[in-house]
Amino acid sequence: MQANYYRIEDHAPLEAENNQEKTLKLEEMYTAVTYNIGFGAYGPEYSFFMDTGEMQDGTLTAGKYGKAISKASVKANTKGAAGELEKLDADFMLLQEVDVDADRSYHINQKEELIERFSDYGNVFANNFHSAYLFYPFSDPHGAVEAGLLNFSRYKIAEAKRRSYPVDNSFVTKFTDLDRCFAVMRLPVEGGKELALINSHMSAYDEGGRIRAQQLELLNSVMEEEYQAGNYVIVGGDFNHALGEAVAEGFPTEQKFPAWVSILTQEEMAEGIAIQQAENELHVPTCRGADLPYTKGVNFTTVVDGFLVSDNVKATAENIDTDFGYSDHNPVLLRFELLK
Repeated sequence: MQANYYRIEDHAPLEAENNQEKTLKLEEMYTAVTYNIGFGAYGPEYSFFMDTGEMQDGTLTAGKYGKAISKASVKANTKGAAGELEKLDADFMLLQEVDVDADRSYHINQKEELIERFSDYGNVFANNFHSAYLFYPFSDPHGAVEAGLLNFSRYKIAEAKRRSYPVDNSFVTKFTDLDRCFAVMRLPVEGGKELALINSHMSAYDEGGRIRAQQLELLNSVMEEEYQAGNYVIVGGDFNHALGEAVAEGFPTEQKFPAWVSILTQEEMAEGIAIQQAENELHVPTCRGADLPYTKGVNFTTVVDGFLVSDNVKATAENIDTDFGYSDHNPVLLRFELLK
């Protein structure tokens, strides 16, 4: 694994395939969705070996599986997640944990399946997981993985780039965590400006939050640069932070507050950038603890998925309740206009 380990270069150009021709207009309504599909593994019965927790009575919990339960479950969950996206019919889709070729998902190419299903969109893919074979857990090895961020757009993408997040380079963690990144897509807008549309997936396993703080610093610098240039900025994704204090412990649970949850606050945002709180954020969580199979009201849940927007974008957000039917995440829908 050490011999095969490498990091993808920063600022790597990304190709927009099947690129569309339409361009964005001012003061028209558009929609975007972010959805972590969890490599098709996380049906309600699934728990993941890296996740741990504790019940209110002090009982410790730990996830079981290193890969999906079966090939059939991967197919069903991938199809189910795609069905949810079809119902939302968004202009832009920002997806995380999409496998290309992985032991954990029985070598089902989710990227190609989704591109075929949404063939009327342009698409951009950014690799953020390229691991040699991990023979752990010994009873159900995670295996080798190639996966990433898959983005769909009904509008012309002028340029796309992969930005590398700082990651934990300690000996074990660098093999089990992702090659974290965010994809920056630049879309022309009438009047000569651009929309910087970003798909981000920040670190989850970061005790003390040191790496996540460095990642946020980089993301803030990119958002601020775009905003200061007069462009529009929308960042969607899985932030692996609770998006505000209100949602951090806002849902019924039989578990204690887990160590993996950090809280992202408005005070940490770059100038001109805001966390777009979902209108139903206190009613629909977007992420569930995967240290045990899902039962509503038992697992710890919170909101870690959503959008950041610049103040020249008028927006509302809605958390979509799938009851974690196909992933350990729920999608989030953004409705937005680019202001004059």
